[in-house]
Amino acid sequence: MPSQTDVVGIGNAIVDVIAHADEAFLAAQGFAKGAMTLIDTARAEALYAAMGPAVESSGGSAGNTMAGIASLGGRPAFIGKTRDDLLGQVYRHDMTAIGVGFDTPAAPVGTPTGRCLIMVTPDGQRTMGTLLGISAELGPDDIDPKLIAAAGITYLEGYLFDPPPAQAAFRKAAEIAHRAGRRVALSLSDPFCVDRHRAAFRELVAGQVDILFANEAEICSLYQTEDFDAAAASVRGHVAIAALTRSAAGSIVLSDGLSYTVAAAPVPRVVDTTGAGDLYAAGFLHGLTRGLPLPTCGRLGSLCAAEIISHVGARPEARLSALAAASGLG
Repeated sequence: MPSQTDVVGIGNAIVDVIAHADEAFLAAQGFAKGAMTLIDTARAEALYAAMGPAVESSGGSAGNTMAGIASLGGRPAFIGKTRDDLLGQVYRHDMTAIGVGFDTPAAPVGTPTGRCLIMVTPDGQRTMGTLLGISAELGPDDIDPKLIAAAGITYLEGYLFDPPPAQAAFRKAAEIAHRAGRRVALSLSDPFCVDRHRAAFRELVAGQVDILFANEAEICSLYQTEDFDAAAASVRGHVAIAALTRSAAGSIVLSDGLSYTVAAAPVPRVVDTTGAGDLYAAGFLHGLTRGLPLPTCGRLGSLCAAEIISHVGARPEARLSALAAASGLG
């Protein structure tokens, strides 16, 4: 049966707050550069007060990916948990306004809508302090079986993997997708998240994931090695497709015993790496839903990643469908 939705993403519904910072600020605030650190409400308020001028926009890793697919002309949807507070209303409006289906009901009570405080250093690296808020309370009851069964690909955000109810939600969604003959994709999201849940991630990857996205640090963490080639060899046979990104070195796409090396798309200047992996996944998944060859999917992912790192923020400023067409990838 043809899919009614190209990709449905399941992840944290987070409002991004992005500001420039130097490494001394990161050290003073106790953050590990380039990593995502979970923080509580009090820490979030203190950090927000200390940060410089910021750009605020709806975000979250899977949400960013769905926004990228919408910009490419695809048909994405999103499942994520928000409160019926101001940020929750802003998040819902932002998603639907750009063409992402978002029908998960807002919670009338509970913790507030989540937010991610992102500090961008002069080299373009992003360091994140994340208050997950109510997004971390997503569970199996929030999964819409009809939406999952109607989507060509269900995309799972690794950042959401910490709470046990979310893990159960992922497994439920994967089972529904596979029963409907659909595919399941997973982004590992963060090496520290993989460190915390390595056994559970390996079980999920080996048993319920068809398409895996990971950067070099994440795939090495998953297989407990510092050798990228060894990690890449380990993932073979566990998933049908693995797309492994390596920053400026581009990406490696593995499938059916074959390996494709994809160059990074050129960018005049790296301004902010926030969302680079999210938008790579957007381009790659959009290519898959259009039946494009895997190397072309990788090039489309690289093109989308290059657009996102050329400016502040994790949502496209240019229309990605136009960029893809101009590059012969549309």
